[in-house]
Amino acid sequence: MIWLTLSAIAMAGTAVIHSVAGERRLLGPALASRTGVFARPQARGVFRGAWHLTSLFMALTAAVMVWPQTAWDLKALVAAVWLAIGLYSLVSTRGRHVGWPSLIFAGVTGLIGSLS
Repeated sequence: MIWLTLSAIAMAGTAVIHSVAGERRLLGPALASRTGVFARPQARGVFRGAWHLTSLFMALTAAVMVWPQTAWDLKALVAAVWLAIGLYSLVSTRGRHVGWPSLIFAGVTGLIGSLS
């Protein structure tokens, strides 16, 4: 169970950082530019909503990992997706995306916990 807890903590932490740091370092500046697609209020709202909805889904997956009634194969699937996203982030950005370590950590610990 410790592995699943570590995975959930990493997922929840990633969700918080994604929301807060993303708002400050990416969303705020991009939306403040009001250029291109961000010139439209609806586009700004949709982009901000989708960003934070992604963070909410990250938090939901953290709950899945520690929820006692969650099937072990679903936990393994969630962990595998986190691992795959982390590896993709690592490779596609050549290590420049700050999130890949926590994504990979959440996935690996989740897989260890769900398959042991």
